[in-house]
Amino acid sequence: MVSWKRLIRFVALDGKTYHGEPNIKDTDDLGKLFSSGAEIKAKLIEGDDIFSDECIVTDKELTVAQLLGPLTQSDVPIIKCVGLNYMKHIQEGGRTPPPYPSIFFKPSTTVADFNEPIPIVEIAQENQCDYEGELCVVIGKEGKDIEEKDALNYVAGYVAGNDISARTWQRDPKYAGGVPQWCFSKSFDKYAPLGPALVSTSVIPDPGVLDLQTRVNGGVRQSSNTNDLLFNVPRIIAFISQGTTLQKGTVIMTGTPSGVAMGMKPVPLYLKDGDIVEVEIEKIGTLVNQMKFL
Repeated sequence: MVSWKRLIRFVALDGKTYHGEPNIKDTDDLGKLFSSGAEIKAKLIEGDDIFSDECIVTDKELTVAQLLGPLTQSDVPIIKCVGLNYMKHIQEGGRTPPPYPSIFFKPSTTVADFNEPIPIVEIAQENQCDYEGELCVVIGKEGKDIEEKDALNYVAGYVAGNDISARTWQRDPKYAGGVPQWCFSKSFDKYAPLGPALVSTSVIPDPGVLDLQTRVNGGVRQSSNTNDLLFNVPRIIAFISQGTTLQKGTVIMTGTPSGVAMGMKPVPLYLKDGDIVEVEIEKIGTLVNQMKFL
């Protein structure tokens, strides 16, 4: 078990970057607090390995000048993603529930910070830039062939994420071929912002009962609960660790609920330059990022 309840990475008033435990209540939303201009203080976390119990929370307090994402690209060896994992989202796309989790990967270069502008390259802009608010699992220790009953013992914590997607490159046969092309369409740089904090399993013992909401420019687009997941977190971990080593720091994006732009009728409301996307998850807080068309 890790020693922290909520781990953040932040820039202090001295201009240096630290890990810390924010001094907030369990009911507080760190992302909303920081975005509102509230002063946030954090107890300094010392230690080289944030996933080790040797990494300790000290009594030294620092003021948070800039809130970053809890994980750097170097902390994350890979992002493993589950497609079609909320029942209402499967129905929204007119698809049949898959017999096993559908897995695709994002590289670590997709990791982006809280409040970091997301660069949308020209080929991924017109009528295709989409959001996918997701509960993300962070593996805290290496494992392989993990049994479902033991799966949560390998989890360091949970974080909110946005699986940003270029739908033309994912689904249009002229670009994607005969089947959905998930990896390229979802793997542009910074296409997986994570934040605002990494919340430990001591705070979230059951990840299957969390409310999730995604907003675009303040308007609600997705509103669900993780109890709508087809494959829950232990099942996902057990499935993807079969014959495969899950490295410490691996992020698992568990899928997105209904309400994505692609599924809107009659006209999909895809993201535009300057749009602000918020992903709020109960007990984790609100991740905020703005789309920046290059």
